[in-house]
Amino acid sequence: MSQRSIEDFKAVLQGGGVRPTMFEVELTFPDAVAPDLGDVTRDGTFLIKAAGLPSSNVGTIAVPFRGRRLKVSGDRVFEDWNVTIINDVSFGLRTAMEKWSEKIQNHNYALGATELQSYFGSAIVRQLDRDGTQLRAYSFEGIWPQQIAEIGLDFEANDSIEQYDVNFAVQYWSASTSGDPVTSSVARDFSGRSGDIIS
Repeated sequence: MSQRSIEDFKAVLQGGGVRPTMFEVELTFPDAVAPDLGDVTRDGTFLIKAAGLPSSNVGTIAVPFRGRRLKVSGDRVFEDWNVTIINDVSFGLRTAMEKWSEKIQNHNYALGATELQSYFGSAIVRQLDRDGTQLRAYSFEGIWPQQIAEIGLDFEANDSIEQYDVNFAVQYWSASTSGDPVTSSVARDFSGRSGDIIS
């Protein structure tokens, strides 16, 4: 068995490792949801306190042959994306989320948006180094809120700030090391591949 020293490990662990606290989320709402999209997008970069980098999942097709099964690749599945948001006294992000959900389907009658693009949004999660430089960015496309969780109220909840979770449906994601991945607000060429390449 070969010997491995702490110095060998240090040489491999570049930059001391990536920290889960060093990230930023840029959430882009549909145009009809927020009167000032810049404000709620800016607020989100500060008030979204927890998010996640996406998992990568490809399904499996088991093809039987003489008592054995050959596993070949199936279809890619994009998991839901979750964020946790700190609530401030303006209720700005909470109001925007509720309006977004209301646009998808009204509360008091079963009518809602008929054009997909009218309620699809996007988000970018940037993983940062400890000096604030971007290490990698992930763009979530065609997102919309499936669930806006309740905010718990409790007389005994001292020394705490309200927060709540939002669960988003995701059409697909793309990633980039330098700069930001192509988002839905940027025109794509006819091949449709400009936002699908992971670099």
